[in-house]
Amino acid sequence: MSRAIAQVAPRQSGFSLIEVMVAVLVLGVGLLGFAFLQTANVRFTQSAAYRTQATNFAYELLDQMRANRVSAPEYVGDYPAADADCEPYALGDHVSTDDFRGAWSCRLSKALGENATARVSRDGNTYTVHVVWNDERWQEGGFEPDLSVGSEL
Repeated sequence: MSRAIAQVAPRQSGFSLIEVMVAVLVLGVGLLGFAFLQTANVRFTQSAAYRTQATNFAYELLDQMRANRVSAPEYVGDYPAADADCEPYALGDHVSTDDFRGAWSCRLSKALGENATARVSRDGNTYTVHVVWNDERWQEGGFEPDLSVGSEL
């Protein structure tokens, strides 16, 4: 009687070190990509917020000119960002063109930065508000996006 000894191959249990290192590498690359997307998302969100504020400022100025059509030509000109403290006016106060321009420029500075500027131009009955601000999140020297909104009065 011969005895046959069956050799059974040992079963593999667990992961090898190379498999674990490859999994960690893939996970690390994935997390790095996710971190980059989060950073880009913050940039896009802030830029979108600035663009929204610029749009709201432009429409506010156009609405003020619509409400005061007789004095609308007095709003034409440059609006540099003002450094002084804003002097709010109360609801119901008579607001002159110069008062509105000063308060608007001050709020523009606070919302979009000290380098923000605006220009109102007129072509017949069409008025255009052009707003420029500095968005330094995109490149080191800064990037100056602009926005133009026009309306016929």
